Amino acid sequence: MTPIGVGESVGDLVAEAVRVVRASGLPNRTDAMFTTIEGEWDECMAVVKQAVEAVGAKGGRVSLSLKADIRPGVTDGLTSKVAYIEKVLSE
Repeated sequence: MTPIGVGESVGDLVAEAVRVVRASGLPNRTDAMFTTIEGEWDECMAVVKQAVEAVGAKGGRVSLSLKADIRPGVTDGLTSKVAYIEKVLSE
C-alpha cells in the first residue's frame, strides 16, 4: 500500500497500515517491500480494508497491490514455506 500525493517520504503513513495489521492478531510479516498476513479470507480482507482506511484518513489517496494465495487446509504457510526453502538451501 502506498499513499499518493503526500510527498516522497511515505514511511509514517505506511507504518499506520502496519500498525493495523499487527493489531489484528493475524500472523504477519513486514519486509522492505511488502506486509504479508495469513488467515481466513474475510479476516484478511477486513484487515486490508482497515489498513487502507487508516492510511487514507491521513493521506487521501491510496494505491494498493494485493496478492493472495488461496490454499484451503494450509496453516502456518507464512513460516513453513520459508523454512522449507532454507532446508533445501542447507542441503
